[in-house]
Amino acid sequence: MQDRLPKRDEVALELTWRLEDIYDDEAKWEKELEKINELSDKMATYAGKLADSSKTLLEAMKTDEELNLYLDRAHGYAHMREDQDTANTKYQGMKQRVMSAYMNSAEKSAYLSPEVLSISDETLEKFYQEEPSLSRYKRLIGEIRRLKDHMLSSEMEQLLASAGEMQGASQKAYGMLSNADLKFPSVKDSKGEEVQLSNGRFVPVQMSKDRDLRKTSFEAFYGRYEEFKNTWAAMYDGEVKGRIFEAKARKYNSAFEAAVDGNDVSPAVCDSLFESIHDNMDKMHRYVTLRKKLLGVDELHMYDVYVGMLPDFDMKVSYEEAKELSLKALAPLGEDYLNVVKEAYENRWIDVVENEGKRGGAYSSGVYDVHPYMLLNYNDTLDDVFTLVHEMGHSMHTWYSNKAQTIVDANYKIFVAEVASTTNEVLLYHYMKDHAKNVQEKAFIINHFLDSFKGTMFRQTMFEEFERKTCEMAEAGVPLTAESLYDVYLDLNKQYFGKDMISDAQIGWEWCRIPHFYYNFYVYQYATSFAAAVAIADRILKEGAPAVEEYKKFLSSGCTQDPVSLLKIAGVDLTTKAPIDSALAVFGEAIDEMEQVVKEL
Repeated sequence: MQDRLPKRDEVALELTWRLEDIYDDEAKWEKELEKINELSDKMATYAGKLADSSKTLLEAMKTDEELNLYLDRAHGYAHMREDQDTANTKYQGMKQRVMSAYMNSAEKSAYLSPEVLSISDETLEKFYQEEPSLSRYKRLIGEIRRLKDHMLSSEMEQLLASAGEMQGASQKAYGMLSNADLKFPSVKDSKGEEVQLSNGRFVPVQMSKDRDLRKTSFEAFYGRYEEFKNTWAAMYDGEVKGRIFEAKARKYNSAFEAAVDGNDVSPAVCDSLFESIHDNMDKMHRYVTLRKKLLGVDELHMYDVYVGMLPDFDMKVSYEEAKELSLKALAPLGEDYLNVVKEAYENRWIDVVENEGKRGGAYSSGVYDVHPYMLLNYNDTLDDVFTLVHEMGHSMHTWYSNKAQTIVDANYKIFVAEVASTTNEVLLYHYMKDHAKNVQEKAFIINHFLDSFKGTMFRQTMFEEFERKTCEMAEAGVPLTAESLYDVYLDLNKQYFGKDMISDAQIGWEWCRIPHFYYNFYVYQYATSFAAAVAIADRILKEGAPAVEEYKKFLSSGCTQDPVSLLKIAGVDLTTKAPIDSALAVFGEAIDEMEQVVKEL
């Protein structure tokens, strides 16, 4: 067996994606890149004229739609070609060229939103009556105008855009220090062998069965972060101050309100999440108690969080077995759903295995008038099976939306983006648990689900609570120092993990290494999406066809309504605590089941 990664041209063709479905000849890509630049120039000719007539507005919107269609194709092709082999200079060049074309188009279309905002309601209504074809863009125009009260004059918008580059400096500095400049020491394992630490290696090392290694690596890793505590605090303070500056400029009451309004979501949704999580914290504490018992330790420490609760069992699943498992697990979604999944497998929508130079991780990338694609780095683990169905969920959401909606209305918002992927994961969990070959396998699968639940529902909510508390501190004039941030984070860690966990002093510096704290209140959406997915999967398994039909309607709706209204189509109302409470009840049931199963081990 070869230890080295295969080169790209050594990977079996059937395990690679067929990007020729986008362009069977790269000369067509070149022509479409030219077309993008032509359309960008054409867009520029409408500047200052959108309010002149309904005909001019319609022509501009049509041109913008056509431009986005070509950009979607050309960028999709170039970025996936580069991702399959990042060392390929030809595709690096194609990616850079299409990004330049995109920036050029954005610059020449920048007037669109301010001018659409400047048209009076009466004039716009008259335009809709004069040109019925404008109704195709009614949702898009409405989305632009929804934020009218928070938009500024063209000159002020340009000033804010310029300031945005400066506001991005904190995130850029964080990335440079965290990924490029920060160096970690080596530590010794229980056998005295050297293990080099890095950001990428930290979690795998924390999953080691060697507890001495977990402890020493934990202390050394966070000790390194603590050495730069004042720098991390200054960068985070800059990030928060930038948010507050823009929120005030746009006349919002808080930075949090400004962030969620961009997704057309009420702050009350996040408030409900916090309330439900705190009301159900006993379940998280039960999980911690169970972990302590199964690991057989007198004291459970933060360096015991990532290691499997069942250290003596593992399972391998080949890609062929994973495909079969996915088809069985997703069967409740109906034949039409499964037929598209089969098409993805048979017609090479998926780039399956790792090769030299290939981008890490996994994703689903949609090309509107072709089909979705998926990038994997499949390596026969249980995690890889769940990743396969997760990305398939994204792809099916994209497929249904693209089939039902125009390119103008197909692109669903981030708030609902993780729902379909996680629904697939929950369906897979139930199928694999119910069809486990033995007690050990069943316990292993439940352990995977519990860890996913803990990592998504509780950990991401804790992150969001830290972000919100610290922003509120800054808005109240409380300085964000290394010590004040440390105290907030350590206190939250103690609340979330409970009395059976030793919240080691070093964990108070974990906030320094979380990149999501520079994503402007992003992480709560992981938790709400997870809760929605658990509720949807539960309905599908219990109610069958009616729930499946409503779910597919949700999948087909793109961005035609605000995200919370879209989820109501699938039977989930995030304006109430019910979906969160329901999901947390499932977590409690899984703990009950794990406690019963381990008695049989």
